Amino acid sequence: MELDPIDKALLNLLQQDSKQTNKALAYRLDMSVTAIFERIKKLENNGVLKKYVALVDHKVVDKNFSAFCHIKLAQHSRDFVVKFEKEVAKLPEVLECHHISGDYDYLLKVVVKDMEAFREFMVNKLTSIQHIGSTHSMFVINEVKNSTALELA
Repeated sequence: MELDPIDKALLNLLQQDSKQTNKALAYRLDMSVTAIFERIKKLENNGVLKKYVALVDHKVVDKNFSAFCHIKLAQHSRDFVVKFEKEVAKLPEVLECHHISGDYDYLLKVVVKDMEAFREFMVNKLTSIQHIGSTHSMFVINEVKNSTALELA
């Protein structure tokens, strides 16, 4: 789908605050409420807008400990890859899982309460997934930037 400048402006506004009313969006973009509604529906129907979510502050809900885990599979067979991806997708502590190039096969972003919870996650959940050859974890000292917004020119 080709995005025109109005679509991009609308997407930027929705990424800032998706709870804005169509009336507020129409005012900001100098359009009618109906035109905004139709554009949003078009963006949703074409898969540009996938879903609307609330971003929760990890600290406020006592999920203060973030780690990135590199995972190397024992073998790179299709079966091992599919099984690993199915299993890791079930783990609520894993916020992101990326199949990557380089020395490791996957990069996971894990968020838990503290170091003890991370150890429990590693011992009881992650390393119980079959076909993991090795793991390497790094802990977040300070979050410098965390954004969900894509810049649309």
